[in-house]
Amino acid sequence: MSETIQLEAIVPEELAGKRLDQALAELFPDYSRSRLKQWITEGAVSVDAEPVKKPREKVSLGMLLAVDAELESEERHKPQPMPLNVVYEDDDILVINKPAGLVVHPGAGAPDGTLLNALLHHFPAIDQVPRAGIIHRLDKDTTGLMVVAKTVPAQTHLVAAMQAREIEREYEAVCNGVMTAGGMVDEPVGRHPTKRTHMAVVGGGRDAVTHYRVMERFRAHTHLRLKLETGRTHQIRVHMAHIRYPLVGDLTYGGRPRPPKQASDSFLQTLRGFSRQALHAVQLSLHHPISGEWMSWQAPYPEDFTHLLEQLRIDREQHARG
Repeated sequence: MSETIQLEAIVPEELAGKRLDQALAELFPDYSRSRLKQWITEGAVSVDAEPVKKPREKVSLGMLLAVDAELESEERHKPQPMPLNVVYEDDDILVINKPAGLVVHPGAGAPDGTLLNALLHHFPAIDQVPRAGIIHRLDKDTTGLMVVAKTVPAQTHLVAAMQAREIEREYEAVCNGVMTAGGMVDEPVGRHPTKRTHMAVVGGGRDAVTHYRVMERFRAHTHLRLKLETGRTHQIRVHMAHIRYPLVGDLTYGGRPRPPKQASDSFLQTLRGFSRQALHAVQLSLHHPISGEWMSWQAPYPEDFTHLLEQLRIDREQHARG
C-alpha cells in the first residue's frame, strides 16, 4: 500500500534562480530535502509539465513545479490520542490553542507525538486533507492559536488567504532590553549560512515583515505585542534578535538570562527557569474559508508567561520604591 503525493506550486520571485531541490524544499517544507532529491532523480518531479531529473537545475519566476510521487504506507502518520485544547470547531475548520512542547508536524527529531498525530485521532477524515489540514506552524515551544482546515476546499481557501496576507496573527512576547518605542522590522529571513538548523537575516532570504509595539516596560525587559505580515520560520525570534532585543528564554537566538542589578532570588529563579522563548500567539483573525464571515479568537496567556510578567512587575515595583 502506498499514498500518492501530488503537489504543485508556482516559483515566486524570491526563489527565481535557485536550484530545483532548493526551491522544492522552500515550497514544500513538510518533506525532507533528501526525499525531494530522491523524487527528482526518480522522475517524479516536473517543471512546466516536463520531467526534470537534475536537482541542480535552476528554476525561473512563474515556472510550475509539480510532484507526483508515491509515499510508502509505513511512512504515513498514525493517529494518536492526545489532548487538544480546541478553541473553535465547525465542519470546515478547527482552531486550537497549542501548548509549549508540542511539535506541529512529524520530522527527524519527532517522528510522532505531534499535533498532526493528534489531529488524525480527533478527526480521522482529516487524513484526506494534505498535511492533515495544517496550513501554518508554531515552533515547538511557542504557545497559542493555530487554524487547521478540516476539508480540502477549506484548506485551498486558507492557503490562498495566508499567501495573500489576509489572515491576521498577533503575538505577545517578552524580550531582553528596554525598548523606547515600537516599530517594524523588514528584513529577509533565510537559512543560516553555517548553522543549518538556525534561521537568520540574510541577503537572498524570503521577504519578512514584523510589526511590534511596546505594551509594558520593566527594568531590563519589555513586554511586546507583535503582528506578522509574513510567516517565515522563526521570524519573530530572528527579527527581535536582529535588532538586539532577543526573546527571553530563546537560547538559540541569544535570549540568555539578563537580570537587572539587585534582582531578588525569586526573580532570578524565574528568569533562569524560563526554558523556552517567551512567545505566545495571542490572537488569530480570518475570513471563514467557506462562509466568508470575519472571525477572531484570543488565547489567554499560558501559566509560565503569566508568572514571568508577574515577577517582572514585582521586580519593577520593589526597585521603584527604592
